[in-house]
Amino acid sequence: MDRFVVTPNGPLAGSVRAGGAKNSVLKLMAACLLAEGRHVLTNVPRITDVDTMADVLRAMGVTVERGADDELIVDVPATVVPEAPLALVERIRASVVVLGPLLARTGQARVGLPGGDDFGPRPIDMHLAALSALGATFKTSEEAVEGVVTSVDGGRSRLMGTTVVLDYPSHTGTDNVLMAAALAKGVTVIENAAREPEVCDLVAFLQSMGAKITGAGTSRLVVEGVETLTPATHRVITDRLVVATFLVAAGLTGGDVLVEDGRPEHMEVLLRKLSCAGIQVSSGPDGLRARRDPSEQLRAVDVATLPFPGFATDYKPLIVTLLTVADGVGIVTENLFFGRFRYVDELRRMGADIRTEGHHAVVRGVERLSGATVRAVDVRAGAAMVLAGLVADGETIVTDAYHVDRGYEDFDGRLTALGAKVLRD
Repeated sequence: MDRFVVTPNGPLAGSVRAGGAKNSVLKLMAACLLAEGRHVLTNVPRITDVDTMADVLRAMGVTVERGADDELIVDVPATVVPEAPLALVERIRASVVVLGPLLARTGQARVGLPGGDDFGPRPIDMHLAALSALGATFKTSEEAVEGVVTSVDGGRSRLMGTTVVLDYPSHTGTDNVLMAAALAKGVTVIENAAREPEVCDLVAFLQSMGAKITGAGTSRLVVEGVETLTPATHRVITDRLVVATFLVAAGLTGGDVLVEDGRPEHMEVLLRKLSCAGIQVSSGPDGLRARRDPSEQLRAVDVATLPFPGFATDYKPLIVTLLTVADGVGIVTENLFFGRFRYVDELRRMGADIRTEGHHAVVRGVERLSGATVRAVDVRAGAAMVLAGLVADGETIVTDAYHVDRGYEDFDGRLTALGAKVLRD
């Protein structure tokens, strides 16, 4: 069996590093397709989603190797195979972002329809509409989408700059258009663009490759297309979701944990909510520190998910777990994805008092959870189940642990270093 075995062992204490952001590095790896030559990414986490994206790139003829420590070396050939196989793409949704770079670089693309965590329907229609506006046409089947650039410049297929208005500030939608527009002819304006730190990280990488982009961190991005881009070296930003996980772990257990690479500007809403819940969070040159006196009770808070800079949907399983043992009733509202309360049944197995109504969850805190066998239904929910086990009586077994490996490097080892009792078998 692939599982975590968790037993309570008191407050967590010590320091930890979160490492590079999964939701950034996967897009940076795709962006490497835009320029022939050797790219070097640093602060790359050793997680299975990175391994899967590396296999996607290898299927296109790209060489991907681990370098020293946290380096990832991506060698892109002069000729790229413009196809991402279904067998690989269906394993992670983020793989859809190879579509824009392939169209921009080769004028064509065949990409399997993306998979990944099952949060309900997340169609790629917005991606296709935006790329169509730049001069691509598509046909889709049950398994793949095929695109070809129909606009021509100087006798070659080339995307053409235009104004793209996204229906929703989609992270991956913004990424796809950004990468496609970097090599398009003329100026592309992306309205209602995503503002996430990971999008800003992609912009910074593209700029180091020679792209001309302004507006990062705002809802309006302006891209002046260039003829060619060159390889670059780039450090991946910290994973704010992993940071959040360790901060919540400290608060849950009444501990004192320093996340050395935590960046407060990337998670201001979450930090305010943790403070309201009774967790002392401070930031300084050493990182982000979360503390709670175990004699003081956690307090219920209400949260609603929104696009950045709002409360991220990926934080939600962590905050719901926190609320299960807080004093009072908290209402959690999911505004972004249908069906992302599927982990609630697992928490109920542990004695949590949670009622769901549509896109709301009403969480009434209980004095103590009870150990049980539960399942990791996705990356963040799986991590949340492990955290729940830290404050549950008896033994908690979290099955399907491979989900957690998609976004967390050595999760059990890092928790154990902080004093937790977490075994992997």
